[in-house]
Amino acid sequence: MTKRNLSLIAILFVATTIFAQNPFLGDWITVDDATGEQKSIVNIHQSDNGKFYGTIIHLFGQEGEELCTECTGEDYNQPIVGLTIVRDMQLKDGELRSGKVLDPENGKFYYAKIYLKDGKLVLRGSLDKAGLLGRSQTWLRK
Repeated sequence: MTKRNLSLIAILFVATTIFAQNPFLGDWITVDDATGEQKSIVNIHQSDNGKFYGTIIHLFGQEGEELCTECTGEDYNQPIVGLTIVRDMQLKDGELRSGKVLDPENGKFYYAKIYLKDGKLVLRGSLDKAGLLGRSQTWLRK
């Protein structure tokens, strides 16, 4: 085996190990639950504090810089690309919970739960902590 092949195998092993340790990490394509259209790419990452966050890194179909005009506080009028919409999630029993999700279209925060189903990420945003009053979106791995 050549040195190059060994390096490639090592890189693939490390990447596989990282995703095997936490399958939530990485880039996900968000899909509008009403229209089925791809909306954005969100990068799910883990912070030094152990919590998980999701930041929009790309918007589909946008030519100019779109701002979060419906957001409040420090998010008001911030570019949507670069906006952290999944915040303070904690890994519990194979799911990400106890955090919140921001809907940049209306500027509101919702209780959030994220889990994997058939290799896809399901984000449940709800008005109540139990998740009864809300809606779900299915995101696809990029």
